[in-house]
Amino acid sequence: MIDYAQGSGRQYHIGAYPEDIGRYVLLPGDPKRCEKIAAYLDDAKQVADSREFVTYTGTLEGEKVSVTSTGIGGPSAAIALEELVHCGADTFIRVGTCGGMQIDVESGDMILASGAIRMEGTSREYAPIEYPAVADHKVLYSLIEAAEHLKKPYHVGVVQCKDSFYGQHEPENKPAGYELLNKWDAWVKCGALGSEMESAALMIVASALRVRMGSALLVVANQERAKAGLPNPQVHDMTDVIRTAVEAVRVLIRQG
Repeated sequence: MIDYAQGSGRQYHIGAYPEDIGRYVLLPGDPKRCEKIAAYLDDAKQVADSREFVTYTGTLEGEKVSVTSTGIGGPSAAIALEELVHCGADTFIRVGTCGGMQIDVESGDMILASGAIRMEGTSREYAPIEYPAVADHKVLYSLIEAAEHLKKPYHVGVVQCKDSFYGQHEPENKPAGYELLNKWDAWVKCGALGSEMESAALMIVASALRVRMGSALLVVANQERAKAGLPNPQVHDMTDVIRTAVEAVRVLIRQG
C-alpha cells in the first residue's frame, strides 16, 4: 500500500483513511451526486472531500458501503479506484451517464455495461490493448437482477469509452475527425450501446487489481436517434440508475 501521510494511511488524492471506506463502493463521476446517492444508505456521513473526490460512507444490510466521486475521465477514475482498493474496498459499481448509440436505446433508459471499448489512454498503462475491458459477472448479474426487480428499462452490452467529450460531439471540427468519424461508425455497426468516458479504465484497473467492477449508466440522449429524426429529449434524472445500483449492492451483500 502506498502511504502518503506518514503512516496514517490517508490516501493522497481522495483524502480518505482505510477505516472510512466500506468493501462496497458506488462511483459517480460528479461530486454533487454523492450526497444524493448516500441518501439511500443508512446513517451516511461525509468522510472525505479532496479535489474532485467526495466520499460518503454509511451502511446497507448492516454492511459498510461508500460512495466516492471519480471526476471526469479515465485518469482520475483510475486514481480513485487505486486508492479505494488501498483502503480495502473490493467491489465497485460506476453510477454514471452516457449517450446512446443504437436507435432502440432511448433517453432515460439504463445501460448495464458488460464490457467497454478501450478508445482511451488510461487503460493502456495497465494492460496491452488486446486485453478486454469487461465487467465482473457477479456485479453485472446483480445489476440485471436489480433492474428486473425495480421494473426499469435497461439494455446490456458494450459501451464505447473515449477521452474527448467534444471529439464525440464535434468530430468534424477536429484535425483527426476523419478517424473519430470512421471509428464511431464502426462501433455503431458492431452494436455498441452507448458512449461514455470511465468504464473502460475502471474495468481494466479492476482486472489488474483483482477486484470486482460493474457500470450502470443513464442514457442522457442519443445522437443517432437525433440524426434519424426520432424523438431525442435530454434526460438528467439519475434516480432509476441510483436505485438500481443500490439494490445491486444489496444483492451482492446478501450473496456474501
